[in-house]
Parts: sequence; C-alpha cells; structure tokens
Amino acid sequence: MAFEIPKTQYSGKIREITLGNGDKAVTVGGETSYPFYLFEGEMPHQPTIAMEVWDCPPEEWAEAALEPFAGVTDDPVAWAKKCINDYGAEMIALQLVSTDPNGLDHGADEAAEVVKKVAEAIDVPLIVWGTANHEKDTEVLRKVAEVCQGKNLIIGPVEEGDHKRIGASAIGYRHTVAASTPIDINLAKQLNILLGNLGVPDELIVMDPTVSGIGYGIEYCYSVMERMRMAGLTQEDERLQFPIICNIAKEVWKTKEIHLADGEFNMGNAKKRGILMEAISAMVLLLAGGDVVIMRHPEAIKLVREMLAELTASK
Repeated sequence: MAFEIPKTQYSGKIREITLGNGDKAVTVGGETSYPFYLFEGEMPHQPTIAMEVWDCPPEEWAEAALEPFAGVTDDPVAWAKKCINDYGAEMIALQLVSTDPNGLDHGADEAAEVVKKVAEAIDVPLIVWGTANHEKDTEVLRKVAEVCQGKNLIIGPVEEGDHKRIGASAIGYRHTVAASTPIDINLAKQLNILLGNLGVPDELIVMDPTVSGIGYGIEYCYSVMERMRMAGLTQEDERLQFPIICNIAKEVWKTKEIHLADGEFNMGNAKKRGILMEAISAMVLLLAGGDVVIMRHPEAIKLVREMLAELTASK
C-alpha cells in the first residue's frame, strides 16, 4: 500500500492585494496553505523584497551596510534608482528618519516633497515609513498621502493611536495602509477591525506585526505570525487574512553584534556577520508567513532570493 502524506485542509485564503501602479505593480497574498506548503495548497505570488532607502544620510550604519550605496546616501532619489538599476529592487521602502521629533525633526512639507520626488523617479511600488510617533506621523503621512495622490503608496506604520486620521487620508487619496501593532495577534485583529469600521477597504490593508531579528525575540515573532496564518487559513478569520509586511532591516542592523569589530568575541568577519544576520532573520519571517520584507544589504537579499527560488522550484 502506497504511503499517503497527511494533508491539512484549509478553508480560508489570504487576500490578494496589489501594491503600486502600472507594469511594475506587485501583487502579494493569495495563499491557500501555510507558507511554502506547496504540496497542500497554492502560493500564487512569491514573497517580495523591498530595498530600504533613507531620506537623510545614515550616521550610525555599519560600514558593511554603507559600502554598497557609496556616493548616493545623501540623495534619496539616486539611492532608490541605484537599488533598482544595480540590485534589481522590486520595491523601495523610504524610511522618513529625518522627521523623528527626537532627531532632525524635519517638517511634513519637506518630507512630502522628498517622497514625491522619489515616487516620480521610480516605477516600482513605494513604501513610506514614518517614525512611530503618533503626532508627527499623522502630520507627515497625511501630507504625503495628499501630494502623492494616485501613486498607491504603502504608508505606515498606521497604529491604533493615529489610525483614524491617517486612515482617512488613505481612503481619500487611495493609498494602502500598513496596520502596525506590537507583536500580538489580538491587537492585530482589533486594528484591522477598526480600519474596516473607518471605511478603509480590505484591498488597501497589509499587516505589520512589528518584528525583530535573530537573537532579539524572533522566535516569539514567528509564533505570533504563525498563529495569524493559522487563524486566517484554518479558522476563516477574515480580519487576519491580510498579507504581512516585515520591516526587518532596521531591527537587524542596529544590534550590537552588527557593530562589533572583526574577530571580537570570536564572532568572525563583521561584514559576513551582518549579511548573514539579515538574511537569516528575513528568511525566518518569510517562513512564518511574511509577504513583503524590507531589507538593506544587496548580498543578504541575494541569499534570500536564492532560498526563495529553491523553496518554490517545484511550482
């Protein structure tokens, strides 16, 4: 008698959502099984990697992370183009670091002008990420939504404390929101309900569970993301059937291990260490159900792309 592999029956499906406009728009979601369980269901769209760009020159990046972008870190437009032309970026994630009230504290008009220039210079989807300061993000992201009407940006983080005003702008100017909550399945569901009650269409919502890298609680992140997928696929929880975005680059490259010198504490080459920490962290989150990961180093991205190709080779 031939052995038959037991299979899980899935009654739910992750929503398909299109990010960006035009020929380079990216569709994510659509899964009918757990991540990469291609023997049980469909994964119609391979996860997408967004390359990170800052709106101001990074001052505390490790040398290994700065090296691939030498000469363009003071110009977000040139930086974004380099990511696309040299490293094949499918999406760009513009981090509005300069708007942090505890940092440069650039105003909404200035930030929106930078976003507009980048959006007009590229033809791939653009993620615009604030600083998680409710008052400042509300001011900045609402202005960004206005000046980039029709671009179908992905704006975030949109949290419970600012979801009404930012969500209203997303509805009015037709942008996708990244619904961001501390890593907790119940809070994620609640925010999705609130956005739905506000009137944000389901096709304009992706979930940001607020992730961390290896060594800093990634096991817990994996567990919560796994439960989100279980609820959406096997329990048909419609408020947890959204694609997941993981802003992992900044979490990995700020850790102390990244900044240790070559050989310190017998940890080997610093550049390889940073690349591997980012690649492994991103891959773990993809295995947990991530649909979009925001990454930084081209070599880490290359490793993840190779792994994705291996995992989906049977399709």
